[in-house]
Amino acid sequence: MRIATYNIEWFNSLFDDDGQLLMDEGWSGRHNVTRAQQTEALGIVFAALDADAILIIEAPDENRKRHTRPALESFSRAFNLRTTETLIGFSNDTQQEIALMYDPFVLSARHDPQGEVSGKKGDRAAPRFDSTFRIDLDIDAKEDLVQFSKPPLEAAVETASGASFRLIGAHLKSKAPHGARNDDEAMKLSIQNRRKQLAQAIWMRKRIEEHLDAGESLMVLGDLNDGPGLDQYEDLFGRSSVEIVMGEKGQNCLFDPHARQGLQRRLGAVPTSARFYLSHQKRYLQALLDYVMISQDLRAKAPSWRIWHPFDDPGCWRLPELRDALLTASDHFPVTLDLDL
Repeated sequence: MRIATYNIEWFNSLFDDDGQLLMDEGWSGRHNVTRAQQTEALGIVFAALDADAILIIEAPDENRKRHTRPALESFSRAFNLRTTETLIGFSNDTQQEIALMYDPFVLSARHDPQGEVSGKKGDRAAPRFDSTFRIDLDIDAKEDLVQFSKPPLEAAVETASGASFRLIGAHLKSKAPHGARNDDEAMKLSIQNRRKQLAQAIWMRKRIEEHLDAGESLMVLGDLNDGPGLDQYEDLFGRSSVEIVMGEKGQNCLFDPHARQGLQRRLGAVPTSARFYLSHQKRYLQALLDYVMISQDLRAKAPSWRIWHPFDDPGCWRLPELRDALLTASDHFPVTLDLDL
């Protein structure tokens, strides 16, 4: 079975309000890429992945006028993909939903959020992801109220062979310091946003521990937008969101080989899953942001991970059509996990 995660930049802009693809020469949200070019590139990438389930980060919007499921199912039909069913969890107001596309002949999935719904005062014990988490983030002896701008998707998954596992799809993000009037305000806002992201990671880790303590098989995947050595404020807090979500010494840890390699090698080459152009520096920045983490019991299922990086993966590099499609489709590259379920 192949499970994938893929952050697709400005996927929402490729559809009209009825969920139909805009296969035209209008500009997409990507720089100097038309909607037709990005859509065609995505079709090539999805066909190459041939995944049984793929978690879409930054999926098309869900609101009163637009809906995620019809849009993704329209995309699936356009390229004759196996992943004809779509699952979403709690919608958000960022135009970046979290959705799971899957092949209904291989597996079934249902939205199955855990935890209690907290009131305005929040809850310290991992409430439902669309609620409020109460935690003291600093040393002021005052608890903070934290919410997800993009509540993680929690799914109960069962394969056609009868195997079952829990899936948590997440997009953690530390907001840029918008509204800052000077460097001091920018630093203050950046630290506040970073602190909130770490609180969200702690909230997720509490849920992860509940599943692991219950002996459940678990996958946590998506864009954690964080990693060892990525953020200038990491030393201030001592750890990244990735380390918190995976688990630290003395805990029942999740495993992702790319994350482990990054954590072990503060200097030197590490895997990367995203590529951004820095216009002020006139160069590209590469980073490891996308992960597929699994519980220890799933490590016995012959897992094999792959980052579909057009320059780092020989299989992608040798196929010019796929290589170019990966660069056109998004600023992130897919990550896949193959395992025997």
